[in-house]
Amino acid sequence: MAEGSRTADKPFLSDVKTLRDRARRNIAEGAVTSTYKGDPKQTVEILQSVLATEIVCILRYTMHAVTATGIASESVKAEFAQHAKEEQEHMMAVAERINQLGGQPNFNPEGLASRSASEYKGGPDLVDMIIENLVAERIAVDHYRELVHYFGEDDPTTARMIKWILSVEEEHANDMSDLLAAHGGRAG
Repeated sequence: MAEGSRTADKPFLSDVKTLRDRARRNIAEGAVTSTYKGDPKQTVEILQSVLATEIVCILRYTMHAVTATGIASESVKAEFAQHAKEEQEHMMAVAERINQLGGQPNFNPEGLASRSASEYKGGPDLVDMIIENLVAERIAVDHYRELVHYFGEDDPTTARMIKWILSVEEEHANDMSDLLAAHGGRAG
């Protein structure tokens, strides 16, 4: 089938020779091919904010896992540590995607807080820590939902990655909500 050919019930498909020629002609573009409909520079800029958000979440959860105290803190500390590990997986996925799109992931701690959607906040006690993590997860959930819609079909790979991260962040928010209820916390 030649490039541009269509049948009534089939979508447009390039012939293999066209795909091969195009791949060789544009080899310097790496993973970004001519069929990528997004703006790679804009996507990298957005993902730098997601990367910063994930790094801040790792740091906050890690700090809480280390500093939480009290008779009921051991299981909560373990939950915080598990969430930190999962946030690190998100960080790595986002950094890899930035790299695929031709960007350089920004791990520089300078300005990290201003690039992040969530905040780095401690808490004087276990309940306050849970609240801060729940607030951060709720921010991430709303932010990542918006990004799923933003990337949509223009960048299905990034949209799929953000959907995966979103599903885990929703789980984290649910965990924090359950912990808050279990520890007699207040909402707000």
